[in-house]
Amino acid sequence: MSTAANPLHASCYADNACHETVTIVENVQVARDTFRARFECPAIAERITPGQFLMVRLANLNDPILGRPFAMYDVIHNDAGNRSAVDVVYLVGGKMTTRFREFRPGQKLEVWGPLGNGFMVEPDRDLIMVAGGIGQTPFLALGKEALGKQQYGDRSVATVEARSVKMCYGARNAEYFAGVDDFRAAGVDLRLSTDDGSTGHHGLVTDLLSIAIDESESTPQVVCCGPEPMMEAVANLTAERGVPCNVSLETPMACGIGICFTCVAKVLDESGEWDYKRTCVEGPVFDAKKIAW
Repeated sequence: MSTAANPLHASCYADNACHETVTIVENVQVARDTFRARFECPAIAERITPGQFLMVRLANLNDPILGRPFAMYDVIHNDAGNRSAVDVVYLVGGKMTTRFREFRPGQKLEVWGPLGNGFMVEPDRDLIMVAGGIGQTPFLALGKEALGKQQYGDRSVATVEARSVKMCYGARNAEYFAGVDDFRAAGVDLRLSTDDGSTGHHGLVTDLLSIAIDESESTPQVVCCGPEPMMEAVANLTAERGVPCNVSLETPMACGIGICFTCVAKVLDESGEWDYKRTCVEGPVFDAKKIAW
């Protein structure tokens, strides 16, 4: 079997990842129930690309014993200009994140990554990013790269730039928007919607997406991350409009390295048949048309 045909040799598989115990530099609240954590890890910062993720475990604790997946939010450079730290953004919900928010600078995390396949930007097309809930987390780095503001991963590979970058970002109310200033500072054209009308458009984020598609002079590229019902709605809308769409699935993971098969998603394979793909290895980014919602 060739390397390309063998999923155990996929470029995103865990044998290409690193595992390190890292030190927290910051862990600050950025929105309601939402925190941004920064940790030093040059080995991952040098390699991770937009859309890839890390598995994070609270060091020196046995409960929870398993790690949790966190999308890369951004890579931070040190004073010498070298990539040295990684930011992740998380919403407090379960036991792990409830404990994580109490961690302070100097405390330790176990991380392994980079993992997953990430996003591919199509050149000279309008890029529309659609986020709901905590789904904005992979899009700051993607937007910065697509605008030519920052390069991630392999420096020998030329950065592909989009013609324009918009983000349609929906939340329950204004208190839950995280990183709005970061996106605007990066030059992303940000459109907001809320369920209660407290900020931006009063309604669904798909309303904003439909407008953004209409504004494009040619067929845009759409990427999406967030709650599954929202991603399904985006997948249906883009399919109806004939617009290509990739979704980053938020399937719960236990190992992150393709062993436990707890994160499988039903995906249409190359032969036209349904198969189960591991989100952590074959994903988390998939063609929206191929997902069995």
